[in-house]
Amino acid sequence: MKKLLLLLSLTSVLLAKQYTFLVDDYDKELELEAKIIFNIATSSSQKPVRLFIPNMSVAEEKSFSRYFTISKDCENANFVYVKKSVEIDHKCYNKKRLFFTNNYEKLLSDTKFYGAFFWNKSRPNIVFIKNRLTKDNIQLPNTYQKYVEDF
Repeated sequence: MKKLLLLLSLTSVLLAKQYTFLVDDYDKELELEAKIIFNIATSSSQKPVRLFIPNMSVAEEKSFSRYFTISKDCENANFVYVKKSVEIDHKCYNKKRLFFTNNYEKLLSDTKFYGAFFWNKSRPNIVFIKNRLTKDNIQLPNTYQKYVEDF
């Protein structure tokens, strides 16, 4: 009986590797998202970027920390990327910070966000709102001009 349990345990451990591709795909998507947000943040800010993501998961922190200096709170950050539908502490609004989101509806409804990066039909989309770029004195490079929309 012990041999049978040992054999089943070894078999399950060997076969478990086949299912890790699901985690790898998620990591690749997070890695791509981190690269895109890094390019947007560094293009939008004249200063070194200190990123704050409310309720950041361990996987997100691992991916984003490769590119950013991560801030544990909003008060020490100059770029805030809101990925979930969370309320942002009002202390965050006091200083000059750039707010970006991954939710198109949030971008349209909240004027603090100047742009959004989101997935639609398995494709990444980037949108910037022209009057908010002007209001925040954000000068984007020409490569991002095709993503600017005038509402």
